[in-house]
Amino acid sequence: MKSIVIFVVCWLLATAALAEQTLTAVPGKVEAPDFTLQDTSGKTHTLSDYRGRPVIINFWTTWCPPCREELPSMNRAWHMIEKEGIAMLAINMGEDEDTIFIFSADYPTDFPVLMDRSGEVIEQWPVKGLPTTYVIAPDGTIAYRAIGSREWDEKALLDRVRALQVTVKP
Repeated sequence: MKSIVIFVVCWLLATAALAEQTLTAVPGKVEAPDFTLQDTSGKTHTLSDYRGRPVIINFWTTWCPPCREELPSMNRAWHMIEKEGIAMLAINMGEDEDTIFIFSADYPTDFPVLMDRSGEVIEQWPVKGLPTTYVIAPDGTIAYRAIGSREWDEKALLDRVRALQVTVKP
C-alpha cells in the first residue's frame, strides 16, 4: 500500500513540476548532509569530495514514472555541463545493481549512479517525493531544491546552477 501512495505522490508532483520548470531556493546556509556511497561500477563517492564546485544530486528509483521521464534530460544536461566543473550524481533509493543495470538499457546515464541500498542517505535529506533533486553550492550548502521531474537540459535551469560558480568563492 505504501508503494502505491508513493507512486501517486510521485506522479502528482511530476505533473505539477512540469508546468513550472523552476528551482526553489533554499533559504539560509543549510549544510548538505555528507554521504559515502558506491556507484554501479563499485567506485566510492563522498559528497564532501566534491566541495568547491556545484553538485546536482537527484534521488530516484526505477519504478517511479516521473524519474524515468526526467533521467534522459539529466543525461543530456550532463553532456552540457560535464566540462564546466559541475558534478551530477543520481542516488537510487533501495535497489540493487542488477535492477539498475536492466533499467539502464532503456534509460542510459553517463554520470555516476550511486546506490543507497539501505535508505540511510535518503533519510538524512528532506526528500518528500520522487524524484527530488538538490543543487549544492560550492561551499557545501543546499542552494536549490526541485521536487518532481524537470527538463534539466533547459538553459534557464542550468544557468542557475552555473551562476553558483560565479557567486560563491572557494
